[in-house]
Amino acid sequence: MANAFEGNRGETTTMLPTIRAFMDAHQLADVTVVADAGMISAANQQAIEAAGLSFIMSKHDLRARPIYHHKRESIDAHLTVVFAALAVSRWIEQTTGWSIKKFVRTTRRYRTINIQAGEHTLTAVDPLPDDLRDALTRIHDRGAH
Repeated sequence: MANAFEGNRGETTTMLPTIRAFMDAHQLADVTVVADAGMISAANQQAIEAAGLSFIMSKHDLRARPIYHHKRESIDAHLTVVFAALAVSRWIEQTTGWSIKKFVRTTRRYRTINIQAGEHTLTAVDPLPDDLRDALTRIHDRGAH
């Protein structure tokens, strides 16, 4: 469940009702709101705490920043991409047991290069370390089901 609002609607009037709707939809008695300090107003933080919910402020783990789309279709498209990336990241973390940061840093170093020389194809492959090979095997095996 995700709610998106046009650019002229302040988060001060949408955050707590959205959190309550999410809790109702998923039958949750309690949630903890984790937000970047630059993305939540003091009034919203106070409203969340006054409603009896927990609030954690993070400056390091959340890399999301405010988006400045003003058309509903652009907002929905942006949020779809963000939530799809989040879902894939969480799936990789659960499948491999690695943080997404470790997975990206480790995998980005390895490449396979195919060079076409006339009718011949030459392939250059960096050998993978055992832990990365194991993680990729878990991803492949889990995705095959």
